[in-house]
Amino acid sequence: MSNKLIGLAEAAAMVPDGATISFGGFTTQRHPMAFIHELIRLRRRNLYLFGHSPGGDWDILIGAGCVKRVELAYEADEAFNTIGSRWRLAVERGQIEWEDYSNFAMVSRFTAGAMGIPFMPIRSLLGSDVLTKEVLTPEQRLADPRTASKKLEVMNSPFNTGEKVVLVPAIHTEFAVIHVQKASLNGVVRIEGQSFADVQQALCADTVIVTAEEIVDEDQLREEPERNLLPYFAVKHVCHVPYGSHPYAVFRYYDYDPRQLKIYHDGSDDDATFQQYLDKYVYGVKNHAEYLQVIGGEERLSGLKADPVYGYSPNLKRRRLD
Repeated sequence: MSNKLIGLAEAAAMVPDGATISFGGFTTQRHPMAFIHELIRLRRRNLYLFGHSPGGDWDILIGAGCVKRVELAYEADEAFNTIGSRWRLAVERGQIEWEDYSNFAMVSRFTAGAMGIPFMPIRSLLGSDVLTKEVLTPEQRLADPRTASKKLEVMNSPFNTGEKVVLVPAIHTEFAVIHVQKASLNGVVRIEGQSFADVQQALCADTVIVTAEEIVDEDQLREEPERNLLPYFAVKHVCHVPYGSHPYAVFRYYDYDPRQLKIYHDGSDDDATFQQYLDKYVYGVKNHAEYLQVIGGEERLSGLKADPVYGYSPNLKRRRLD
């Protein structure tokens, strides 16, 4: 059995400037935030992101100046912010290149990449302006061969005369980074609760890096092999990162941190207060362990622990936090 365990900083340092990358999770759930903070501390630039439903993971990367181009459905933190402030500002200021699809279209694109086929036929964009508007110019697409030559293609179904289908291009990335509940040293992955599109994202990437709440014995995972969503041969590196998704939730481990999300979103639409957030919680700490102390340490974290039955914290105060 190979040992794929490496340190978080070492794993993040493998991602070069300009890399294509996707991150696992969904809005306020299971984003690899400790890894993303490392990328910001490394001051990575010109990253090219692919995602279906990112949240503050993308927002803070975009705000920190790490991102050049994105392809996505939306970027938001549910009730905390219906659109990411740094993402909105970057678009309004022309600081980022972007293309948008529906959520289902992006998942279909990841699925095509995972299956090794060039595109996926769907119906979900028919009747939508997303079908008729294309943001990336032909020149921008030609300038980067990793971008599909066109956003999509509408054609008649070869099987049903008169029926239209939309072909969306497959996604292939250099890296996928996902945060999970359990992994073994050689890369067998267990995801509890919803998996979102993490598996598809992993299978269309050259290099999969997994950050995990727990490193467990492989024999334990093999007792229920049907619950292991990624096999060892799909994963290149594993990092042990407890609370690696904070301030986002990890089902059965901890809930999202409404106070930290409020702190972020209260100031993220202002350049000065956003920089203060980065200075305090990202640049001002050496690593994830120091970050956890700065946000409140064990006292804060213990209040987020998930109920073993529900998988989240039913008594967590989520509103009127002032």
